[in-house]
Amino acid sequence: MPDASPSPTRALRLGVAGPVGTGKSSLIGMLCRELGGTLELGVVTNDIYTDEDARMLRAAGVLDPERIRAVETGACPHTAIRDDVSANLSAVEDLEADFAPLDLVLVESGGDNLTATFSPALVDAQVFVLDVAGGGDVVRKGGPGISRADLLVVNKTDLAPYVGVDAELMAREGRHAREGRPVIALSRTDPASVAELRAWVLGVLEEHRGGGRTPVDPGPMAPHSHAGGEGAHTH
Repeated sequence: MPDASPSPTRALRLGVAGPVGTGKSSLIGMLCRELGGTLELGVVTNDIYTDEDARMLRAAGVLDPERIRAVETGACPHTAIRDDVSANLSAVEDLEADFAPLDLVLVESGGDNLTATFSPALVDAQVFVLDVAGGGDVVRKGGPGISRADLLVVNKTDLAPYVGVDAELMAREGRHAREGRPVIALSRTDPASVAELRAWVLGVLEEHRGGGRTPVDPGPMAPHSHAGGEGAHTH
């Protein structure tokens, strides 16, 4: 088992998970723009059969393209961030070796369901991303990512009026479900919320550098199945 103990001598590894379409790649791009002027960054993306997210980030010019690596999981997205993290861990370690010293490596999960979480053997902290377009009730459905990730982001709040969702209520219900753990209602068009996210990441980085951060496992995924005839399987 890889040593999961965070060390001030290596980069902070921050996982970003959440369902398909919630804006994980855009959030990572935003953080690269916000922090790239002061921190040394790297990104690892996960897709099942493509490097689409990595190519999108490279095309956006948020970082030197060589600092954005792609992992093609070839299986359910959660497999490579929780069950067998070896491919992602190798990608992170290669980035750190190639661009040492890095301050922060952002690891993006492939889009999965509400139960997907990172192994603490891979990341030091994790963000779970929902968006208002997924429905205001989704935050009440729970799951380890929503309830116990280090940060819950309710994303795309600027779209709330167009999809009939009360974004502030969604954020309040998230805070209730998380028993005081932090929640950020985020929109890329709202500088205050972007600044709040930036400050949270910098705070976690400072804690990591001081040796005071211990990765916490949000909890195992709930059993679920993937239909598909001969290819059907259950976890």
